[in-house]
Amino acid sequence: MTIQFANPVFLLLTLLAPLLVWRLLVGKRTALRFPVGRFLYRLPVGRARIAHWGGALLRTLAFVLLAIALAGPRSPDLHTRIDAEGVAIVMLVDVSGSMATRDFDWHGDSIGRLDAVKRVFRLFIAGGAGPDATPDGGDARPFQGRPTDAIGLVVFATRPVTACPLTLSHSVLLRLLDDEKPRSVPGESETNISDAVTLGLRRLQGAGSRHKILVLLTDGEHNVPNPRSDWTPRQAAQIAASLDVAIYTIDAGGGIGAASEEGDDSSPLVRQRAVETLEDMAKITHGQYYRAGDTAELLDACRAIDRLERTDVESYQYRRYHEGYPWFAGAALLLFTAAIGLDFTLWRRLP
Repeated sequence: MTIQFANPVFLLLTLLAPLLVWRLLVGKRTALRFPVGRFLYRLPVGRARIAHWGGALLRTLAFVLLAIALAGPRSPDLHTRIDAEGVAIVMLVDVSGSMATRDFDWHGDSIGRLDAVKRVFRLFIAGGAGPDATPDGGDARPFQGRPTDAIGLVVFATRPVTACPLTLSHSVLLRLLDDEKPRSVPGESETNISDAVTLGLRRLQGAGSRHKILVLLTDGEHNVPNPRSDWTPRQAAQIAASLDVAIYTIDAGGGIGAASEEGDDSSPLVRQRAVETLEDMAKITHGQYYRAGDTAELLDACRAIDRLERTDVESYQYRRYHEGYPWFAGAALLLFTAAIGLDFTLWRRLP
């Protein structure tokens, strides 16, 4: 049987037990305990010691049991264990300068690529209907959300940064994603795919037995000549494949010949190389490549990943617990009552 605590911080109170013993034995006034005064001369030495230690021991045990009761001991009801869909996902989001390009549409408004990614990823993680939703559903079905998935966030330009480690607190992750802006400082706004994948793999190491994937969203070619990992994007993908991690690549570059505000990735040759790299990374890891040149394609890509990556795993989530605090609280009350009762009878003090 597994014992858990709803409020384990209260267990720290048990550290005060030695101080309580000292206070009850040494810090109290000197007195002699005896059953009744006329039999005082008959009080054996052994009973005197019991009288001396008994009250302190009972009160200390009552205090410890009360602290345990406050901590909320409980055991899960194994009959109420439920299955949940659990996947470990690290989102690798490009925040290089070109992600500021305003070539996406959202309800008729022109928005930047990174803003579109934020909105679609919010639907992917938290659920909801996209701007392409229709009354009859169809292919533009609402996202179900991924409440049982451990999701992390790595943002990257010239250097990757862990914006949020793997977490089930998706509201926190989404707030951190909303705070991200495209990098605009020269030397800090390039695209470092290799190191982003490497960092994403590190973040997945703590996911245990969960199925693990990387979702890489970028709009450009890897253009950092000396990444810290010393790997090319394809080599990083091979490492991911050896770890059984699939990479889903989403290309938000707008297709061959698409222009960007930065201008670095606008030539057809550069775009072609970028597409081939992302396709190869997905193929090497048994993932999938998606072109997302507009909002509709970005939504479709995330819906496809949402359908593919749902794995049934046994989850230790329970609908009901067997609470143990009444037993500990009752035992504490019983011991404390016994100590008071003995103080007024067998262990009375001589005035």
